[in-house]
Amino acid sequence: MKGFIVKIDGTGKPISPTATSATRGSSSTSSTKPAAASATSGAQIDISGTSSRLRELEATIANVPVVDSARVDEIKQAISDGRFKVNADRVADSLIENVRQMLNARPAT
Repeated sequence: MKGFIVKIDGTGKPISPTATSATRGSSSTSSTKPAAASATSGAQIDISGTSSRLRELEATIANVPVVDSARVDEIKQAISDGRFKVNADRVADSLIENVRQMLNARPAT
């Protein structure tokens, strides 16, 4: 099984992994340092089989639509038919809750 080296930039986001020829448990007697470690200041980690599972999950998530088109069409039709009613109390409560969440998420100054 081949290992992967993933670099993480200053934002904490991974930079695309690079396949390595090193395998776990290889019995090499010489200790060699990967060239990338000496060339950059980024940290290196060896990722196990979890990386392939994460790639599968990323692919699955990428294929999920952000918008529920059926629901949008349903609401458009309700507006056109005059059946769509706005619940002002619910809208106000949601706005207040969103503001609370934003204020709680802000770092203290």
